[in-house]
Amino acid sequence: MSENTTPEVMTGNFIHDFIDEDIAEGGKYEGKKVHTRFPPEPNGYLHIGHAKAICVDFGTAEKYNGLCNLRMDDTNPTKEDVEYVDAIKEDIKWLGFDWDDRFYYASDYFEQMYGYAVELIKKGLAYVCELNAEQMREYRGDTQTPAKSPYRDRPVEESLDLFERMRKGEFEDGSMTLRAKIDLASGNFNMRDPVIYRINRLKHHRTGDNWCIYPMYDFAHPIEDAIEGITHSLCTLEFESHRPLYDWVIENISAPSKPRQIEFARLGINNTVMSKRKLRELVENNHVNGWDDPRMPTLCGLRRRGYTPKSIRSFIDQIGVSKVNSIVEYSFLEHCLRDDLNESAERTMCVIHPIKLILTNYPEGKTEEFEVENNPNRPEDGTRTVTFSRECWIEAEDFMEEPIKKYQRLYPGNEVRLKSTYIVKCTGCKKDENGNVVEVYAEYDPETRGGNTPDGRKVRGTIHWVDANNCADAEVRLYDNLFTVPDPDAGEGSFLDYLNPNSLEILKNCKAEKNLETATAPKSFQFMRLGYFCVDNKDSKPGHLVFNRSVSLKDGFKPKK
Repeated sequence: MSENTTPEVMTGNFIHDFIDEDIAEGGKYEGKKVHTRFPPEPNGYLHIGHAKAICVDFGTAEKYNGLCNLRMDDTNPTKEDVEYVDAIKEDIKWLGFDWDDRFYYASDYFEQMYGYAVELIKKGLAYVCELNAEQMREYRGDTQTPAKSPYRDRPVEESLDLFERMRKGEFEDGSMTLRAKIDLASGNFNMRDPVIYRINRLKHHRTGDNWCIYPMYDFAHPIEDAIEGITHSLCTLEFESHRPLYDWVIENISAPSKPRQIEFARLGINNTVMSKRKLRELVENNHVNGWDDPRMPTLCGLRRRGYTPKSIRSFIDQIGVSKVNSIVEYSFLEHCLRDDLNESAERTMCVIHPIKLILTNYPEGKTEEFEVENNPNRPEDGTRTVTFSRECWIEAEDFMEEPIKKYQRLYPGNEVRLKSTYIVKCTGCKKDENGNVVEVYAEYDPETRGGNTPDGRKVRGTIHWVDANNCADAEVRLYDNLFTVPDPDAGEGSFLDYLNPNSLEILKNCKAEKNLETATAPKSFQFMRLGYFCVDNKDSKPGHLVFNRSVSLKDGFKPKK
């Protein structure tokens, strides 16, 4: 991949340019409805890279008032499972797309695919080969040497008989394959008589043990598109060299239609991995807490972390569609989420490293109420009531007995505003036997209710707080990058060597505003001065509030000039 690039909003889309030509007068699909498809393999959970494909496939159909199918590419039963099928559906719906009644499985077409394979054999364009995997590699040749197979000229009737017996289960796994007869000397190795069927006795999640031979993806994929009447098969760039094979298959069988394949660059993001195999390894070896761990780039993980469909679709829209692979900064994804939550998230106060502040001149037993805005960007969200009393929780870092230079928070003799309430002046602190501060003392100025300063004095610092006598206990989880390097795939050794041991920090006994006790997922909040947090959709429950930090307040994304 290329060096990191700064995403820009694209004014054009080359895919749409091609489609415009195809549907224009005299074009290949003149008068036809644009029909795309999203064909994930149900062998894992979708990740942010799939979100780009989803937006391209479904978004293109929306642009042209066309159709987009959802099809499970379940031709390989090795890791496929109904769990993944359900998760894929949920993720696509969550992003805001719908396939209506056009939901299919590749396995729906197994019988038709078998028939097309027989058609190729009868035309002398496919043959049963008995080379094993090791021999196949040995005979594959190189750029100077053609591939070879001693079975290439096997009589049609013999291949037909063997292929039928393969289907009946008469031969061992790996002992035979069906290969397309194309060009053993082709410069495109995908065309050197590729395998189009193999024997595999694994149980299929839908067809059970009905089949012991399965079509290869490069054979099945174009047939599935043709059967469904797909006009534009939108794929990522790694399939560009496979396109000649797809076209060859369609041209040599009695296909009902001829889709056009267009390739675009896949999405790469730094500080993570997006290989399903590697994500599965993270899950199965307990390096993370499941596919929906908020540190994962999976859509269910991002959802649990507090990402919104709007933020992800904005991210995909702004990075655009191109023919050049690139790496996008993770901080830009965070930037898009921050933009969305800044407009939509309610403001509230939570103290994650609590230390008690006691206002020594505030009347004991007294409680006041203050009305504060829920979101200054959305007046329609109204206000909420917060209570205030003699004892408050503040952040431990908001007090220093001996302040550092330019420190504007609490220290003996200094004044700060307690957000939306009063100005207070620090008078000292109490320490335990180990010298740790356990209480901070201050006096409040009753003339400064609402943070006003009638005498015009300047108070530089403002800190958040929570009423110690009316608050909710919470667990807060802080997340960092899962990996310590931008490209964990590029280093020597395993990508696991670069796992960040500090990617998750769990804080117990945090103190939140009382009204957060009733908050439920997927509700998001801006914890003042701390960042954007959401209610955890798995572990949070009444009596045990859990919040995940979605993104910090500080924007780490800096557009390149």
